[in-house]
Amino acid sequence: MERGERARYWQYADLPGVDLLHAHYIRKSFSRHTHESFVFAAVTDGVEAFHHGDDLVRAGPGQIALVNPDTPHTGYAAVPEGWTYRTIYPDAELVRSIAADVLDLRGPAGFVQPVVDDPYAARLVVGIHRAAEEGNALAADSLLRLVTARLLRSHGGRVRPLAPRAAGARDAARARAVLEERMADPPTLERLAADLGTSPFALLRAFRAAYGMPPHTWLTDARVRRARRLLDAGTPPADAAVAVGFTDQPHLNRHFTRSVGVPPGAYQRARGQARKNVQDLGPGTP
Repeated sequence: MERGERARYWQYADLPGVDLLHAHYIRKSFSRHTHESFVFAAVTDGVEAFHHGDDLVRAGPGQIALVNPDTPHTGYAAVPEGWTYRTIYPDAELVRSIAADVLDLRGPAGFVQPVVDDPYAARLVVGIHRAAEEGNALAADSLLRLVTARLLRSHGGRVRPLAPRAAGARDAARARAVLEERMADPPTLERLAADLGTSPFALLRAFRAAYGMPPHTWLTDARVRRARRLLDAGTPPADAAVAVGFTDQPHLNRHFTRSVGVPPGAYQRARGQARKNVQDLGPGTP
Protein backbone atom coordinates (compact mmCIF):
# COMPACT_ATOMS: atom_id res chain seq x y z
CA MET A 1 0.00 0.00 0.00
CA GLU A 2 1.25 3.48 -0.87
CA ARG A 3 2.73 5.76 1.80
CA GLY A 4 -0.05 7.60 3.63
CA GLU A 5 -2.71 5.11 2.58
CA ARG A 6 -4.56 2.90 5.04
CA ALA A 7 -7.36 0.39 4.83
CA ARG A 8 -9.24 -1.95 7.13
CA TYR A 9 -11.56 -4.54 5.60
CA TRP A 10 -13.42 -6.45 8.27
CA GLN A 11 -16.59 -8.02 9.62
CA TYR A 12 -18.49 -7.42 12.83
CA ALA A 13 -19.70 -10.72 14.25
CA ASP A 14 -23.09 -9.29 15.27
CA LEU A 15 -23.75 -7.88 11.82
CA PRO A 16 -23.85 -11.04 9.67
CA GLY A 17 -23.98 -10.71 5.91
CA VAL A 18 -22.19 -7.35 5.93
CA ASP A 19 -18.54 -6.52 5.21
CA LEU A 20 -17.01 -3.18 6.19
CA LEU A 21 -14.16 -1.16 4.69
CA HIS A 22 -12.68 2.01 6.18
CA ALA A 23 -9.93 3.37 3.95
CA HIS A 24 -7.95 6.38 2.81
CA TYR A 25 -6.48 6.02 -0.67
CA ILE A 26 -4.29 8.41 -2.63
CA ARG A 27 -2.74 6.54 -5.54
CA LYS A 28 -4.93 3.47 -5.24
CA SER A 29 -6.68 2.38 -8.43
CA PHE A 30 -9.36 -0.29 -8.38
CA SER A 31 -9.49 -2.37 -11.54
CA ARG A 32 -12.84 -3.02 -13.17
CA HIS A 33 -14.53 -5.55 -10.91
CA THR A 34 -17.85 -6.62 -9.43
CA HIS A 35 -19.25 -7.61 -6.05
CA GLU A 36 -21.76 -10.28 -5.12
CA SER A 37 -23.08 -7.86 -2.50
CA PHE A 38 -24.37 -4.29 -2.67
CA VAL A 39 -21.95 -1.41 -2.05
CA PHE A 40 -22.80 1.68 0.04
CA ALA A 41 -19.67 3.87 0.08
CA ALA A 42 -19.95 7.09 2.11
CA VAL A 43 -17.16 9.53 1.23
CA THR A 44 -16.02 11.61 4.19
CA ASP A 45 -13.03 13.46 2.65
CA GLY A 46 -11.65 14.05 -0.83
CA VAL A 47 -13.27 12.82 -4.03
CA GLU A 48 -13.47 9.37 -5.58
CA ALA A 49 -14.02 8.89 -9.31
CA PHE A 50 -15.19 5.61 -10.77
CA HIS A 51 -16.49 4.11 -13.97
CA HIS A 52 -19.95 2.67 -13.47
CA GLY A 53 -20.98 0.83 -16.59
CA ASP A 54 -20.26 3.27 -19.41
CA ASP A 55 -20.37 6.37 -17.18
CA LEU A 56 -17.62 8.18 -15.26
CA VAL A 57 -18.97 9.58 -11.98
CA ARG A 58 -17.58 11.23 -8.85
CA ALA A 59 -18.48 11.13 -5.18
CA GLY A 60 -17.39 13.66 -2.54
CA PRO A 61 -18.13 14.36 1.13
CA GLY A 62 -21.76 13.81 2.05
CA GLN A 63 -22.35 11.63 -0.99
CA ILE A 64 -22.74 7.87 -1.26
CA ALA A 65 -21.64 5.66 -4.11
CA LEU A 66 -24.24 2.92 -4.66
CA VAL A 67 -23.34 -0.17 -6.66
CA ASN A 68 -25.69 -3.08 -7.29
CA PRO A 69 -24.42 -6.68 -7.24
CA ASP A 70 -22.60 -7.89 -10.36
CA THR A 71 -22.20 -4.34 -11.71
CA PRO A 72 -18.74 -3.64 -13.19
CA HIS A 73 -17.05 -0.56 -11.75
CA THR A 74 -13.62 0.91 -11.00
CA GLY A 75 -12.34 3.45 -8.46
CA TYR A 76 -9.55 6.00 -8.10
CA ALA A 77 -8.77 9.42 -6.63
CA ALA A 78 -10.22 12.42 -8.44
CA VAL A 79 -8.12 14.91 -6.45
CA PRO A 80 -4.41 14.87 -5.46
CA GLU A 81 -5.16 14.31 -1.77
CA GLY A 82 -7.15 11.15 -2.54
CA TRP A 83 -10.32 10.16 -0.76
CA THR A 84 -11.49 8.68 2.51
CA TYR A 85 -14.62 6.60 2.82
CA ARG A 86 -16.49 4.18 4.99
CA THR A 87 -18.12 1.42 3.00
CA ILE A 88 -20.58 -1.31 3.87
CA TYR A 89 -21.22 -4.32 1.66
CA PRO A 90 -24.65 -5.70 2.63
CA ASP A 91 -25.60 -9.11 1.32
CA ALA A 92 -28.03 -8.99 -1.60
CA GLU A 93 -30.64 -11.08 0.21
CA LEU A 94 -30.51 -8.76 3.23
CA VAL A 95 -31.21 -5.71 1.06
CA ARG A 96 -34.02 -7.49 -0.76
CA SER A 97 -35.59 -8.60 2.52
CA ILE A 98 -35.57 -4.99 3.73
CA ALA A 99 -37.08 -3.88 0.40
CA ALA A 100 -39.86 -6.44 0.83
CA ASP A 101 -40.48 -5.40 4.45
CA VAL A 102 -40.34 -1.63 3.98
CA LEU A 103 -41.55 -1.10 0.43
CA ASP A 104 -43.51 -4.31 -0.09
CA LEU A 105 -41.22 -4.76 -3.08
CA ARG A 106 -40.84 -8.37 -4.19
CA GLY A 107 -38.17 -9.68 -6.50
CA PRO A 108 -34.90 -8.01 -7.55
CA ALA A 109 -34.39 -4.63 -5.89
CA GLY A 110 -31.58 -2.18 -6.41
CA PHE A 111 -30.51 1.40 -7.02
CA VAL A 112 -30.95 3.49 -10.13
CA GLN A 113 -28.21 6.08 -9.47
CA PRO A 114 -24.52 5.36 -8.87
CA VAL A 115 -24.01 8.46 -6.68
CA VAL A 116 -26.54 10.15 -4.39
CA ASP A 117 -26.15 13.42 -2.48
CA ASP A 118 -27.55 12.48 0.93
CA PRO A 119 -25.43 13.72 3.88
CA TYR A 120 -27.82 12.22 6.44
CA ALA A 121 -27.59 8.75 4.88
CA ALA A 122 -23.81 9.16 4.71
CA ARG A 123 -23.76 9.88 8.45
CA LEU A 124 -25.79 6.73 9.03
CA VAL A 125 -23.19 4.65 7.16
CA VAL A 126 -20.46 6.21 9.32
CA GLY A 127 -22.61 5.46 12.36
CA ILE A 128 -22.79 1.77 11.42
CA HIS A 129 -18.99 1.62 11.40
CA ARG A 130 -18.65 3.40 14.72
CA ALA A 131 -21.30 1.23 16.37
CA ALA A 132 -19.53 -1.90 15.14
CA GLU A 133 -16.17 -0.59 16.36
CA GLU A 134 -17.71 0.03 19.79
CA GLY A 135 -19.38 -3.39 19.88
CA ASN A 136 -22.87 -1.87 19.92
CA ALA A 137 -24.79 -4.55 18.03
CA LEU A 138 -28.22 -3.00 18.50
CA ALA A 139 -27.13 0.34 17.08
CA ALA A 140 -25.20 -1.22 14.18
CA ASP A 141 -28.13 -3.39 13.10
CA SER A 142 -30.68 -0.61 13.57
CA LEU A 143 -28.65 1.93 11.57
CA LEU A 144 -28.04 -0.62 8.80
CA ARG A 145 -31.76 -1.13 8.34
CA LEU A 146 -32.53 2.57 8.59
CA VAL A 147 -30.01 3.60 5.93
CA THR A 148 -30.97 0.77 3.60
CA ALA A 149 -34.67 1.63 3.87
CA ARG A 150 -33.94 5.35 3.35
CA LEU A 151 -31.81 4.71 0.26
CA LEU A 152 -34.33 2.29 -1.21
CA ARG A 153 -37.19 4.75 -0.72
CA SER A 154 -35.30 7.66 -2.27
CA HIS A 155 -33.10 6.04 -4.89
CA GLY A 156 -34.16 2.44 -5.33
CA GLY A 157 -36.78 0.26 -6.88
CA ARG A 158 -37.28 -2.91 -8.81
CA VAL A 159 -34.33 -3.74 -11.02
CA ARG A 160 -34.96 -5.80 -14.12
CA PRO A 161 -32.09 -7.45 -15.98
CA LEU A 162 -31.26 -5.62 -19.19
CA ALA A 163 -32.23 -7.41 -22.36
CA PRO A 164 -29.17 -8.66 -24.21
CA ARG A 165 -28.00 -6.00 -26.65
CA ALA A 166 -26.09 -8.35 -28.91
CA ALA A 167 -27.17 -11.20 -31.07
CA GLY A 168 -24.30 -13.23 -29.57
CA ALA A 169 -25.68 -13.12 -26.02
CA ARG A 170 -26.08 -16.90 -26.03
CA ASP A 171 -22.45 -17.33 -27.10
CA ALA A 172 -21.40 -14.98 -24.30
CA ALA A 173 -23.29 -17.04 -21.72
CA ARG A 174 -21.75 -20.25 -23.02
CA ALA A 175 -18.29 -18.68 -22.96
CA ARG A 176 -18.81 -17.59 -19.36
CA ALA A 177 -19.80 -21.13 -18.38
CA VAL A 178 -16.64 -22.50 -19.99
CA LEU A 179 -14.46 -19.96 -18.18
CA GLU A 180 -16.12 -20.77 -14.85
CA GLU A 181 -15.52 -24.48 -15.37
CA ARG A 182 -11.94 -24.04 -16.62
CA MET A 183 -10.94 -21.12 -14.42
CA ALA A 184 -7.52 -22.57 -13.57
CA ASP A 185 -6.78 -23.55 -17.18
CA PRO A 186 -8.80 -21.35 -19.55
CA PRO A 187 -8.66 -21.69 -23.35
CA THR A 188 -7.37 -18.93 -25.61
CA LEU A 189 -9.93 -16.56 -27.06
CA GLU A 190 -9.40 -18.12 -30.49
CA ARG A 191 -9.98 -21.63 -29.17
CA LEU A 192 -12.99 -20.55 -27.13
CA ALA A 193 -14.57 -18.79 -30.12
CA ALA A 194 -13.89 -21.76 -32.41
CA ASP A 195 -15.51 -24.18 -29.95
CA LEU A 196 -18.60 -21.93 -29.88
CA GLY A 197 -18.73 -21.58 -33.64
CA THR A 198 -18.06 -17.85 -33.76
CA SER A 199 -15.14 -15.48 -34.36
CA PRO A 200 -12.86 -14.00 -31.66
CA PHE A 201 -13.96 -10.41 -32.35
CA ALA A 202 -17.63 -11.34 -32.41
CA LEU A 203 -17.23 -13.13 -29.06
CA LEU A 204 -15.38 -10.16 -27.58
CA ARG A 205 -18.20 -7.79 -28.57
CA ALA A 206 -20.93 -10.14 -27.33
CA PHE A 207 -19.22 -10.84 -24.01
CA ARG A 208 -18.61 -7.17 -23.27
CA ALA A 209 -22.21 -6.30 -24.15
CA ALA A 210 -23.52 -9.02 -21.83
CA TYR A 211 -21.17 -8.61 -18.83
CA GLY A 212 -19.68 -5.12 -19.11
CA MET A 213 -16.10 -6.29 -19.57
CA PRO A 214 -14.07 -8.48 -21.95
CA PRO A 215 -13.54 -12.19 -21.13
CA HIS A 216 -10.03 -11.81 -19.71
CA THR A 217 -11.11 -9.03 -17.32
CA TRP A 218 -14.18 -11.00 -16.29
CA LEU A 219 -12.01 -14.06 -15.62
CA THR A 220 -9.67 -12.11 -13.34
CA ASP A 221 -12.65 -10.75 -11.42
CA ALA A 222 -14.18 -14.24 -11.15
CA ARG A 223 -10.88 -15.64 -9.88
CA VAL A 224 -10.73 -12.99 -7.15
CA ARG A 225 -14.32 -13.71 -6.12
CA ARG A 226 -13.63 -17.43 -5.92
CA ALA A 227 -10.40 -16.78 -4.03
CA ARG A 228 -12.40 -14.80 -1.46
CA ARG A 229 -14.63 -17.80 -0.84
CA LEU A 230 -11.58 -20.03 -0.43
CA LEU A 231 -9.98 -17.56 1.98
CA ASP A 232 -13.24 -17.41 3.93
CA ALA A 233 -13.05 -21.20 4.27
CA GLY A 234 -9.51 -20.98 5.66
CA THR A 235 -7.49 -21.87 2.55
CA PRO A 236 -3.98 -20.33 2.72
CA PRO A 237 -3.52 -17.53 0.17
CA ALA A 238 -0.80 -19.40 -1.72
CA ASP A 239 -3.09 -22.42 -2.17
CA ALA A 240 -6.04 -20.23 -3.09
CA ALA A 241 -3.93 -18.53 -5.77
CA VAL A 242 -3.12 -21.81 -7.48
CA ALA A 243 -6.66 -23.16 -7.11
CA VAL A 244 -8.21 -20.26 -9.02
CA GLY A 245 -5.56 -20.10 -11.73
CA PHE A 246 -3.14 -17.37 -10.69
CA THR A 247 0.52 -18.18 -11.32
CA ASP A 248 1.50 -17.64 -7.69
CA GLN A 249 0.56 -15.72 -4.55
CA PRO A 250 2.07 -12.38 -5.70
CA HIS A 251 -0.28 -12.46 -8.72
CA LEU A 252 -3.22 -13.08 -6.39
CA ASN A 253 -2.01 -10.31 -4.07
CA ARG A 254 -1.89 -7.78 -6.90
CA HIS A 255 -5.28 -8.56 -8.41
CA PHE A 256 -7.00 -9.13 -5.05
CA THR A 257 -5.82 -5.77 -3.72
CA ARG A 258 -6.92 -4.00 -6.91
CA SER A 259 -10.43 -5.41 -6.51
CA VAL A 260 -11.00 -5.71 -2.76
CA GLY A 261 -8.80 -2.90 -1.46
CA VAL A 262 -6.61 -4.93 0.91
CA PRO A 263 -4.21 -7.88 0.38
CA PRO A 264 -5.59 -11.42 0.75
CA GLY A 265 -3.63 -12.04 3.96
CA ALA A 266 -5.13 -9.00 5.69
CA TYR A 267 -8.57 -9.94 4.40
CA GLN A 268 -8.26 -13.49 5.74
CA ARG A 269 -6.95 -12.37 9.14
CA ALA A 270 -9.94 -10.05 9.55
CA ARG A 271 -12.30 -12.86 8.60
CA GLY A 272 -10.59 -15.23 11.04
CA GLN A 273 -10.89 -12.69 13.84
CA ALA A 274 -14.61 -12.30 13.13
CA ARG A 275 -15.10 -16.08 13.34
CA LYS A 276 -13.09 -16.20 16.57
CA ASN A 277 -15.25 -13.50 18.09
CA VAL A 278 -18.37 -15.53 17.28
CA GLN A 279 -16.84 -18.67 18.80
CA ASP A 280 -15.76 -16.78 21.93
CA LEU A 281 -19.35 -15.72 22.50
CA GLY A 282 -20.36 -19.35 22.73
CA PRO A 283 -23.81 -20.88 22.13
CA GLY A 284 -26.73 -19.22 23.82
CA THR A 285 -24.85 -16.03 24.65
CA PRO A 286 -27.27 -13.07 24.55
